[in-house]
Amino acid sequence: MVPLGEVISPVERPETPIPGVEYRQIGVRLWGEGAYERETIDGGQTKYKTFSRVEADDIIVNKIWARNGSVAVVSEQLEGCYASGEFPIFTPIKKKLDSKWFHWQTKTRNFWEKCDEKSRGTSGKNRIRPERFLEIEIPLPPLSEQKRIVARLEELAAKIEEARGLRRQAVEEAEALFESAVGEAFAELNFERKHLSKLVSKIGSGSTPKGGRATYLSTGIPFIRSMNVRMRKFQWENIAFIDIKTHDSMSNTKVRQNDVLLNITGASIGRVACAPLDLMEANVNQHVAIIRPDESLSSRYLMYWLSQPLIQSFINDQQKGATRQGFTKAQIEAFEIPVPPLPEQRRIVAYLDGLQAKVDALKHLQAETTAELNAMLPSVLDKAFKGELY
Repeated sequence: MVPLGEVISPVERPETPIPGVEYRQIGVRLWGEGAYERETIDGGQTKYKTFSRVEADDIIVNKIWARNGSVAVVSEQLEGCYASGEFPIFTPIKKKLDSKWFHWQTKTRNFWEKCDEKSRGTSGKNRIRPERFLEIEIPLPPLSEQKRIVARLEELAAKIEEARGLRRQAVEEAEALFESAVGEAFAELNFERKHLSKLVSKIGSGSTPKGGRATYLSTGIPFIRSMNVRMRKFQWENIAFIDIKTHDSMSNTKVRQNDVLLNITGASIGRVACAPLDLMEANVNQHVAIIRPDESLSSRYLMYWLSQPLIQSFINDQQKGATRQGFTKAQIEAFEIPVPPLPEQRRIVAYLDGLQAKVDALKHLQAETTAELNAMLPSVLDKAFKGELY
């Protein structure tokens, strides 16, 4: 175990900012996620009298957030960026420390805890002073062994990232196949088409209760917003609540079980879901339309029809509004929908529900394996810095 002061040295390359000159800025992410390039800044817009230029393999520390792992090794891509005095810079003594060895150190919980310990008690702000940072001890095998372990770490990290990529790709491909299946389920339906206005007992959107957010409660009547309407799924998370008096005053926008909910404004326009069967009382805001099918039309059949790629593209292409994107009641009413007998509607729904269940099962499995992969690298690093990685 060696204090950092024996293997790295403080370095400054100060430059006085010049008005009219653009300077690339460097930042440092938390929890060992590395350095990144921030927005450029004009030399006349900074409050700092000097900047310090960084070079590849420099070690850069965020004084305020070092306790949360905001320490990084500068990559070649970030060479030439500038940092303020809030980011002390050090250079490794190359005969003693491989910068890549230290790079992997910054990703360990043990190192974060040491930074946190050295940050305490500094003017009550938990900033780490450069001299305190240099007191942190790290394991330091001979340089040749550092390089050997780094090569092994990079090999294992690449395999872990490859596995992550394969899992992401599997989910993306499954989702793409499902979207294609939804479109194909309706593409060849040879049944009479009817305007949606002839197949529903209600189409309408809600409104914002008087007082807006100030009226939202922690309990009460669920108040559905666009964030609760995911694609083909109703999401209870982040649900807002209103009191019964407000709910009753908005009688025209009360939601029933199995109503079809369609987002009609904003970035989530077109997302559609059915109100859940365990929904007893609810209301909606102005960004969500309620569509209540009559007995000839299955709610989930309508939900799937609205969710198919062709209709989603149409909704996004036809949205109106000079200042806010939106889809109107008249546009919803004008949809022409193939209306097979109810048994055929149920067959299509059952088929698509089955495919959706398989996609969901795959996502759940991939989430579990991703969690395992995320735990693997810290375990590998722990072994590496104990001298147990061969």
